[in-house]
Amino acid sequence: MTDVVLTVDKLGKSYRTYAHQTQRVIGWLTGTPRGFEDNWVLREISFSLARGEGLGVLGRNGAGKSTLLRLIAGTIAPTEGSLHINGRVNAILELGVGFNPEFTGRENVLHSLGLMGHDHEAIAGAMPAIEAFAEIGDDFDRPLRVYSSGMQMRLAFASATCFRPDILIIDEAMAVGDAFFQAKCFDRIRQLRDGGTALLFVSHSAGDIAKHCERAIFIKDGRIGAEGPAREVSNVYLDDLFGKGRAGAPPQAAAAGSGDDAAFTRGSEDVFNTRPFYRKDEHRWGDGGAAICDYAISADGRLFPAQCRTHQKLSIAYKVAFERAIERPVFGLLIKTLDGLFVYGTNSELASSEVKQAPVAAGEIRVASFEFPLALNSGSYLISLGISEEADSGQLVPLDRRYDAILLPIENPRVTVGHLDLDARFRLSAGELVA
Repeated sequence: MTDVVLTVDKLGKSYRTYAHQTQRVIGWLTGTPRGFEDNWVLREISFSLARGEGLGVLGRNGAGKSTLLRLIAGTIAPTEGSLHINGRVNAILELGVGFNPEFTGRENVLHSLGLMGHDHEAIAGAMPAIEAFAEIGDDFDRPLRVYSSGMQMRLAFASATCFRPDILIIDEAMAVGDAFFQAKCFDRIRQLRDGGTALLFVSHSAGDIAKHCERAIFIKDGRIGAEGPAREVSNVYLDDLFGKGRAGAPPQAAAAGSGDDAAFTRGSEDVFNTRPFYRKDEHRWGDGGAAICDYAISADGRLFPAQCRTHQKLSIAYKVAFERAIERPVFGLLIKTLDGLFVYGTNSELASSEVKQAPVAAGEIRVASFEFPLALNSGSYLISLGISEEADSGQLVPLDRRYDAILLPIENPRVTVGHLDLDARFRLSAGELVA
């Protein structure tokens, strides 16, 4: 029989708001609350977690994920339902929670582990290993207030995992760490899980959830919207996040970039903002004369997948309605990281064997498409699209540019470092040393 370490049964949490503070005081004094409204953050949450299992928790901001973890960690009390924990729980919640900014790293470790119930002798014995794992050097004996967010995460993770817990809870904290330290953390998590530790992991990265958890739950509006295998639930979350299935979305059978107009609506109606992956905070500008009114993205022929995967064949197509005649139109594409690093950019003249694009007349519609092997690593990337006119001087005059208009999630099933996966292959052969 599977050893269950956590059982959550119809758990709920609400916060009461009163129309007037006097009604709150009267309720305290009389024991009969009145004039209040219950605002439910979580409702009817039920699941179980087995020893050594990894369970991911996905959901939009404000869905109730962090509240659920705080309930399990015991930092807040439930309003309804129950939970049963079989063993010790260690939690890495918001950065700095449980730490005193005036204490040194060493003092914070002593304090936090003492609150977890570990005796001073055991903590002192583990201290060298904690210091070595955190890799923050002399800052280990400096006040926490001088730490960066990454250093705080290193300290929190090293102290929370120095003794094997029955349940390890991680809430987004690892998102601030560098790639090398994240890999080190996940290696320790693997070791803990091999020893029987169950993992409860909240992350906005569906790729991380799919990599490190067997199962997942998707919380939507305070309730469980989906539960099951991590990859399937991750797709449900991404569909919800990026709007798959909204009105105006093209059918899955259509293929972008193939010249098939079924991937787009007819006419010149601007339906750009109805498509999956659209980012409402786009920056749109240009001199006018043409308008980008629709787009489609496909990976290995599948239109608007919940998530693209590294090394698939990606096609990005967009429709342009021309309001006036353009002698030399130039279509452009730019891909950036979330922090603004330019990863790749090209246009129709650079990517086409044709020297110049054919002129278009007023009222015409063109579909531009770029196809390329997807070498981007795991993460979310901003895509910008543009239509320009090449002037006689050779300069490009922007007609319509939709910058950072698409937010595309990409998953790489294997671990690599950096923004690109160049699909390197390693070979080792025997040879002689050269003096």
